[in-house]
Amino acid sequence: MIRIKQAIIVEGRYDKIRLSSLVEAIIIPTNGFGLYKDKETAELIKTLAKKMGIIILTDSDSAGFRIRSHLRNIVKEGEVINCYIPDVYGKERRKDSPSKEGKLGVEGMTSEALLEAFSRAGVLADDVPKREKLITKADLMELGYIGAENSAERRRELQRRLGLPGRLSANMLLELLNVSYNCVDLKEL
Repeated sequence: MIRIKQAIIVEGRYDKIRLSSLVEAIIIPTNGFGLYKDKETAELIKTLAKKMGIIILTDSDSAGFRIRSHLRNIVKEGEVINCYIPDVYGKERRKDSPSKEGKLGVEGMTSEALLEAFSRAGVLADDVPKREKLITKADLMELGYIGAENSAERRRELQRRLGLPGRLSANMLLELLNVSYNCVDLKEL
């Protein structure tokens, strides 16, 4: 079992059950869009962000990204780490049919995929040194990932090769790249 010091925010109870078998951490389910009206859970998440930091781990579908965005908007202070699972198509065992977008959620991910997601987010290593030179938007532009013809298509291809969801904005991609890569690594991808 892996110990994670930050609280992990997930969409539902099945996500919490899945992660509980893999990590030792505080895991808070938002109950999907119920978070929008649940002031108590929202306050708890804000407090946890200030005290210990939070990791947002939602599904890679549009609902997961809306919940992630809402969490980023309500948490004004403290540490917020985005952790992304890859786009994997299929159906969870407990469900009769696939989700609307056909993607597996957190509960359907393999242990390896979840650990890789945590590793990419930089929450498994205790003493990761800060990068001296962060990747910038200018670097992404120079490499054709933003501001160029077919840049969105090139970003999606890079995200696919790195096992990241296809819905990432350029800013979120930049945030994730700076956790795991440097400019030299990026140029080799």
